[in-house]
Amino acid sequence: MTLTAEPVNSTHISDDTAGVFDRADYLRDYPHEQVSFFQDPASGLKAIVAIHSTTLGPALGGTRFYPYADESSAVTDVLRLSRGMTYKAAIAGVDLGGGKAVIIGDPATAKSTELLGAYAKFVQTLGGRYITAGDVGTNSDDLDVIGLGTDFVVGRNAKAGGSGDSAPMTALGVFQSLLAAAQAHWGSRDLTGKTVGVEGTGKVGYELIKLLLADGGTVLATDVNAAALARVKADFPQVQIVDSVIDADLDVYAPCAMGATLSHASAEAITAAVICGAANNQLTEPEVESVLSERGITWVPDYVANGGGLIQVAGELKEHTAEQVKAQVEKIFDTVTEILAKSKAEAILAGEAADAVAEARIAQAVRSRT
Repeated sequence: MTLTAEPVNSTHISDDTAGVFDRADYLRDYPHEQVSFFQDPASGLKAIVAIHSTTLGPALGGTRFYPYADESSAVTDVLRLSRGMTYKAAIAGVDLGGGKAVIIGDPATAKSTELLGAYAKFVQTLGGRYITAGDVGTNSDDLDVIGLGTDFVVGRNAKAGGSGDSAPMTALGVFQSLLAAAQAHWGSRDLTGKTVGVEGTGKVGYELIKLLLADGGTVLATDVNAAALARVKADFPQVQIVDSVIDADLDVYAPCAMGATLSHASAEAITAAVICGAANNQLTEPEVESVLSERGITWVPDYVANGGGLIQVAGELKEHTAEQVKAQVEKIFDTVTEILAKSKAEAILAGEAADAVAEARIAQAVRSRT
């Protein structure tokens, strides 16, 4: 096994990582504490870990296993996601910093015990500055394997000492966020008669659909994964399967797949009055939120809405019970209410309000330690 790890500010980076310098502007605008690259030729592993901040504690963030088109796309994703985790941890009230990892490859064909083991050894070399968890393309079974090679992993199955799949708590956090947004926008949290379009019916999207239906919502769903859609159709026959939800006549749009679905064009065209989902980095660029705001659309910043999973896995580090975790996740309703009220009162975007709340919490933590 060949273990290679390079920080992004190293004086030597091989041609294999030349794409890193294409992202120099992002690193200038959003500095990171550490960005490391790892390759294990024997297993085919190519991984990147980005540590954005350890101000509040060790950087926690999931490992995304995804077939990126190129290294540049992977670097951009991990940098954006790790920064988002810093804000997500602060807004969720957990004493952790922000980090993220990506493994480049198709999990359906590239994932193996050997690859996960090699990745675990890489995580271990970071000495606890980064704690990994699940994300797109990884699950609790994978984390069990990773846990054999590193002490710095959360989200494993209960039999392996973890709290299990975080999808239900992530979905609960999105649901509570959606209810808060509905209350702010319509004056009622009741979803009866509201049409919700769920884009992405994987682990989190599936759990969200269950909650929406139980609350009286009408659900449309779409996914590029035929098997995921088939499961929804079999378990929830009342859900209407469509080719695209973002183009449908909706009250609520819930993006729960990959990010960047909200562009200038889609923001101008979407019919939904409320947007709230589990997907990270939903906006193709920050300016898109201004388009949504000008149209009177209530958008819940993604890192606030999808914080339930983080709360669950962070609870492992403090040995919280399932009841304690659920109670903390349900408080996301209050956080979203605070953010949307701040946005309205100060005539600022919801994203700006959320950032301000998160940054205030970080600053308060720093002051309390000095």
